[in-house]
Amino acid sequence: MGNGKSIAGDQRAVPTQETHVWYRTFMTEYPSGLQTLHEFKTLLGLQGLNQKANKHIDQVYNTFDTNQDGFIDFLEFIAAVNLIVQEKMEQKLKWYFKLYDVDGNGSIDKNELLDMFVAIQALNGQQTLSPEEFTNLVFRKIDINNDGELTLEEFINGISKDQDLLEIVYKSFDLSNVLRVICNGKQPDTEIDSSKSPDKAGLGKVKMKS
Repeated sequence: MGNGKSIAGDQRAVPTQETHVWYRTFMTEYPSGLQTLHEFKTLLGLQGLNQKANKHIDQVYNTFDTNQDGFIDFLEFIAAVNLIVQEKMEQKLKWYFKLYDVDGNGSIDKNELLDMFVAIQALNGQQTLSPEEFTNLVFRKIDINNDGELTLEEFINGISKDQDLLEIVYKSFDLSNVLRVICNGKQPDTEIDSSKSPDKAGLGKVKMKS
C-alpha cells in the first residue's frame, strides 16, 4: 500500500494530532513500516484456519492493501482507521462490496457471495441459514434487475434499507472490533462501541433471517 488512497473515499476522519499517535502505535508494532499478511493474521489470532477461512481473511487483508504490493503501510492503515471511526454507512458498505467482489470486476455474483459466506461459516460455526440459503435470500431481496449480479448501487441501496441484511454484512467482518485489537485498548480519543464482547477475528455471530 502506500499510495495514500483512502478506502474511506479520501475522507480524513482522524485529526492530524491523533494521526501522529496512530503513527507511533503503528511504528512501534511494525518498525519496518510495513505489516505483512502473516502479521495481520497473528495480530487477530487467526492461525490454524482452514483453507476457506484463510481465503476470507486474505481477501480482507487485500481490501486494506490498496496498491496491492503485499503489505499494509501506515497510509493504508490510517485509511482503514478512518473507515472504521467515521459513521457514514455508505462508505462502510463500499468497503464490504469490495470485500465480496473477489475478482474486482465491479459486481458481485452468486458464486462470490456464496464462497464468502461459506468461509464466514467456517470461522463462526453453524448459522441459522446455510450459505446457499443466505445467498439466495440476498439476491431475491436486492438484485433489482434479476441478472444474477449485484452492482455497487444495488448493494448499497438494498443492504442499507434492510436492517437484517445490514446486520449480517457488518458482522461478516466486525471492523470496530479489529480496531480494538489493533489498539490493544490504547485508541487515541476515538469512540468505538465496546458493548459487545470481542469475537475471534472480529467476526460476530451471524444470525441469518429469511
